Amino acid sequence: MDIAELLIIPPYSLGGNEKQIILNSFLTRLTRHHYDNCPAYTRMMDGIGFDYNKDYSIAELPFLPVRLFKMFDLLSVEKEEIVKTMTSSGTSGQTVSKIYLDRETSANQTKVLTKIVSSFIGKQRVPMIIIDTEAVVKNRNLFSARGAGILGFSMFGSKRIYALNEEMELNTELILEFLENHKNERIFLFGFTFMIWQHFYKQLIEKKINLDLSNAVLIHGGGWKKLVSESISSYDFKDKLQKACGIKHVHDYYGMVEQTGSIYMECECGHLHTPIFSDVLIRRASDFSIADIGEKGIIQVVSVLPFSYPGHSLLTEDEGILLGEDDCSCGRLGKYFKIVGRLKNAEIRGCSDTYAEKF
Repeated sequence: MDIAELLIIPPYSLGGNEKQIILNSFLTRLTRHHYDNCPAYTRMMDGIGFDYNKDYSIAELPFLPVRLFKMFDLLSVEKEEIVKTMTSSGTSGQTVSKIYLDRETSANQTKVLTKIVSSFIGKQRVPMIIIDTEAVVKNRNLFSARGAGILGFSMFGSKRIYALNEEMELNTELILEFLENHKNERIFLFGFTFMIWQHFYKQLIEKKINLDLSNAVLIHGGGWKKLVSESISSYDFKDKLQKACGIKHVHDYYGMVEQTGSIYMECECGHLHTPIFSDVLIRRASDFSIADIGEKGIIQVVSVLPFSYPGHSLLTEDEGILLGEDDCSCGRLGKYFKIVGRLKNAEIRGCSDTYAEKF
């Protein structure tokens, strides 16, 4: 099976052994590809005794600490094949990750993102409000994680406006006009968690702006560090937004620039779900063994997408808990989990959290 065949399958329709067999095959082939084409990866794999001829299961698959992409330029294709360089979010003075994409990897990321998000908002493009400023996407040569997120999700918008001006103030008249022009249509809103809280919700309240977004769906991502410090939970976030402007459908997602496209969407039950293109494992910090369901550990993410760089199996700096597999009340198959937070002493890196450091 190749990516094109995998894309035909609905993203949450396979579970258990069937999904694992498919992922094991993809990921073993990717590991061999990166071993053959990325000298730095080859040396690292040799150092841990990687067996090139072994068919690895996901749990046995070698993983790289995500921080290595801040330290090394890791590519598995020729430099002239790179069409896009993605950078992670980071506060001032932090080293950022650099992720090098060839045309094939970039295209597959877009296709997979489309499949995942369409299963939540529908296949038809709809009017879209981006809760950010257009200034963040103007440099198209070097993509930041925040800009890449906006551009990636923008493809779901038939018509798009930015809710904020360059001073991060709400474009109230523009939004009201947009909603009037698209009355009775489904509206798609996208933004990063802290930006929505700080520059959308708080301004709605402070300026007593009345918006009717009862027919809208909001997808948001990024870190929660600042909101947690304000004692705002996921429930509070959704509840206050609904009271402020009527939004009933709010979905968080977990993702990272090192595996763009392989996002984990929050379902109606509040759980993050793994699609057929990727998976998560929770590892104990003491010995990196696989944690039990309900046990906190370090999140490992695997994805079938990274071809131009060895990012298919990564140990993150986030802690999470596996909640179950194939039995979520929403009906989606695959593992579902929740994020607990960042590892102690790990750098701030979420799009929301790095921006929120200004506050």
